[in-house]
Amino acid sequence: MPEKPQYGDHVHLLSDAFYIPQLERYRKIQLYLPKGYHKSEKRYPVIYMHDGQHLFHTQPPRNDEWAVDSVTDELIRSGLKEMIIIGIDHAEKNRFNEYSPFDGDQGKGEGNAYADFIVKTLKPFVDSNYRTLPDAKNTAIAGGSMGGLISMYILATYPEIFGSAGIFSPSFWYAPSIFYYVEENLPKLGDQKIYLVIGGKEGEIMINDVKRMHTLITSTGNNKQVVLSEVADGRHKEWFWHREFAGFYQFLNN
Repeated sequence: MPEKPQYGDHVHLLSDAFYIPQLERYRKIQLYLPKGYHKSEKRYPVIYMHDGQHLFHTQPPRNDEWAVDSVTDELIRSGLKEMIIIGIDHAEKNRFNEYSPFDGDQGKGEGNAYADFIVKTLKPFVDSNYRTLPDAKNTAIAGGSMGGLISMYILATYPEIFGSAGIFSPSFWYAPSIFYYVEENLPKLGDQKIYLVIGGKEGEIMINDVKRMHTLITSTGNNKQVVLSEVADGRHKEWFWHREFAGFYQFLNN
């Protein structure tokens, strides 16, 4: 049998089977706690992230991990503020459905129920059991690919809960209705900070979709809070999101 991956000292198991009442299923959830967490009484900002199976660095290393804990450790050592990161595993069989907020050719969209789970079940649990800063200004949502799509939807749906979002290589193509949904909710997106990332080697459709979303969001004139990072060598891969996560983390620190 292959060796079981071992996570770093700062990655902890929140639950191996956290119940999602909105979807009537269970899910593994892990979290990154900064090195100083257990040595202080401080409260911390929180980033909620999807695709938890690929989020944290392991030994032996994998070629499909974001390794956000390693990146965050390094950034904290450089002087940036400490944050908690929540990693929610994706569904094994219906990830696309769970991360899509709209019904489509691939089946029923469960994204609205998944969003409700994060807001109404998971976040209250985290805020009650860990020393968080629970206000929107200190709460972010982030993900890549389908995780980027659902993060954009969650921010537009719950701007009073999430003050910022990291949208990495979002699969807007999968649910084109996201553009109309965001447009309808633009009046609520006053002070939200949005960090859009796309790679130059991800294809014309994806690049144009991200640029379209950037234009849509900035049409309100709130340009200082929205960043579009288009990186020439970027691909639709975890190594790319790993590399670009530092820019998002720095963005949250500004």
